[in-house]
Amino acid sequence: MKFFFLSVIFLGSTFLAVSQDNFNDSYRGDKGIRIGFYNVENLFDTEDDPVKRDDEFTESGDKHWNKRKYIIKINQVGKVTTAVGGWEAVEIMAFCELENRRVLEDVLKTESMRDTDYEIVHFESPDRRGIDVGFIYRPDKVTLLHSEAIPIVFPWDENYKTRDILFARLVVLNADTIDFYVNHWPSRWRGQLETEESRMHVAKTLLQHRDTVSNPQKLIALGDFNDSPIDKSIKDVFKAEMDTSKPADYYNLMHPYLDKRGTNKFQGEWSIIDQIIVSNSLFNSTTRMQLKEKKANIFNANFLLEPDPKYEGMQLNRTYLGMRYKGGYSDHLPVYVDLSILD
Repeated sequence: MKFFFLSVIFLGSTFLAVSQDNFNDSYRGDKGIRIGFYNVENLFDTEDDPVKRDDEFTESGDKHWNKRKYIIKINQVGKVTTAVGGWEAVEIMAFCELENRRVLEDVLKTESMRDTDYEIVHFESPDRRGIDVGFIYRPDKVTLLHSEAIPIVFPWDENYKTRDILFARLVVLNADTIDFYVNHWPSRWRGQLETEESRMHVAKTLLQHRDTVSNPQKLIALGDFNDSPIDKSIKDVFKAEMDTSKPADYYNLMHPYLDKRGTNKFQGEWSIIDQIIVSNSLFNSTTRMQLKEKKANIFNANFLLEPDPKYEGMQLNRTYLGMRYKGGYSDHLPVYVDLSILD
């Protein structure tokens, strides 16, 4: 298998633009792995799927989605994924807002990605728009033991469909086992309070699954939770503690960024809805596998941002702004965490 750090084209055109706060781009080798998450903002192919609400992302749809725009999009997702890895290909990268497995396969064929051997984990979810979660991993450093989709059933409305949670048990660097949960919780499109109960229910579903897992391992739960670290679903149901000096079963690694930085901007306000939560057993690990610096990171490279003419400061360089095609990257910033082996 071949593992190249960055393609020549990527080096020449983008690497110098990856100015990012406290970014460690050093080679990890057999001593560490990087795990990232990225909401890619509507990565649809151009074909009309009759069982999905994907009509707007077709050539005749409202967004006039076509082959040219699709090729730009998959190349941008590949570029961001490569950039998150630094001088070595990122070991695990999770995504949400994928239409299907094919779009991930196409990302892996792009110039910046095709020289690294990745495996894909993806399940079709019942989401009405047809968007799923999934992840890629490097089999030279990560072994997949098991994966499954955790369905979300709302007792008050069985016709309400959302994304499954993706669960996988992974062995990293032949050193430790991790229970890995990829999330994309229900959106707030009907209002935060009106949809709060649905996100609380998804949090309960994840924890119920955790309770049934045989021989539970160190946990990493990441994704777009559509709630902040201080909202009920995360703080009260998941009980992901923000004060890491307090005893807790789970810690939210995004707490240092509250009121400072964000992963998503809406009407001029930054929020942290893309998060990484870890179990106490990982945060306070005394085994060889450690959470490096006991923190998570927001990848805010320059090319992912642009000046915000309406609200000042910077805004996300998006694919679409409303119905207007901008040709940017996403309406979210990636997040990532590093694990390392102690000698």
